[in-house]
Amino acid sequence: MNIVEPESVGLSTPRLQRLANAMQQCIDGGALAGMITVIARRGVVAHLGVYGMMDLARAAPMTTDAIFRLFSMTKPVTSLAALMLCEEGILHLQDPVQEYLPEFANLKVWQGEGAPLSQLERPVTLCDLLTHTSGLGYGLDTSTPVNALYQQKAMLRMDEPMAEKITRMAQLPLHHQPGRAYTYSLSTDVIGRVIEVVSGMPLDSFLKQRIFEPLGMHDTDFYVPAEKLPRLATLYTAAPQGGLVDVATLPGDGAQFPFGAWTDKSFKPAFLSGGGGLVSTTTDYLRFAWMLRNHGALDGARLVSRKTIELMTAPQLRPELSPLPGVNIGLGVTVLTNPAQAQMLGSPGAYGGSGASHCEFWIDPQEDMITLLMTQYIHYKPLPVGMTFRALAAASIED
Repeated sequence: MNIVEPESVGLSTPRLQRLANAMQQCIDGGALAGMITVIARRGVVAHLGVYGMMDLARAAPMTTDAIFRLFSMTKPVTSLAALMLCEEGILHLQDPVQEYLPEFANLKVWQGEGAPLSQLERPVTLCDLLTHTSGLGYGLDTSTPVNALYQQKAMLRMDEPMAEKITRMAQLPLHHQPGRAYTYSLSTDVIGRVIEVVSGMPLDSFLKQRIFEPLGMHDTDFYVPAEKLPRLATLYTAAPQGGLVDVATLPGDGAQFPFGAWTDKSFKPAFLSGGGGLVSTTTDYLRFAWMLRNHGALDGARLVSRKTIELMTAPQLRPELSPLPGVNIGLGVTVLTNPAQAQMLGSPGAYGGSGASHCEFWIDPQEDMITLLMTQYIHYKPLPVGMTFRALAAASIED
């Protein structure tokens, strides 16, 4: 990866050193084992930071070719795949999902404990799935009665193909009528199954043929081959007694997130999770981000048109449905609409995504800047490392 002088693209070397020092403090303080940070501007990389360890037990230093579990940073990839099919006239955002998954015709809506389920006022559409307004659940926690049902039914188990999951999912109620609210869910995984149905290809084959190979993303997949396993960064969480502990060593339920094949990436799982199953490297995901920054093309390979990227990254929700002040939802990405309301440095129209392991990326078209953070730490109480990285990266702009 070629690195240019920061000043040549309007960034400050001293301020980027301040960023590097802050990231190193996360390592030295024991909050994280290791990480990689990248800042690119005007089409070139001006900062690459490699910190700490890839695996503490092996005393293996972090390397630029380390492989990371992306978790929800998978969602922009799967969403783009669906939009590619929309460009070809195979899918339309207004399409009822039941046209491709007949089980969805029988969905019902939760009305409260003891109350009868209600009928759909309208079908769930592909746009509802892409914007997480479908009403589906997730099962990451038991924060709502519907999510508790999803967890009870082990909807995130990795030994069950999405085709079979759809049948069970259709028997569970929605949180709300489609389009009525934003509810983070398995919606993008359902999109992945729709892609399989209309393309006639398994999701991994579609993504490889249509996105990964054209972009040169050679280390991105739903599992890590044996010869690459030494490069897989260990997933850590906070140990009860302090410090970090390898998630794979914890006595968790293998049918629940983040245990089992969510952590163990040594084999291809039955559940190809379009919402959270990919692994990738810093270089691979940077190429994906660069394609988005370039309005759908990279190194002569055009995946989608400029108009599709504009639609993907435009705010889709009515303001009252936005998940956070100053933030809206695009088609598979989060969009910053008002930095003051969001209380974060950035530009209106910046967009990106993040994952449960604290990986994240942002693209700021106004500043022509990409920021990418790759690490492997998961906990119900997130660390502020992403906020710190974004703030210090924005503060490094000096032109």
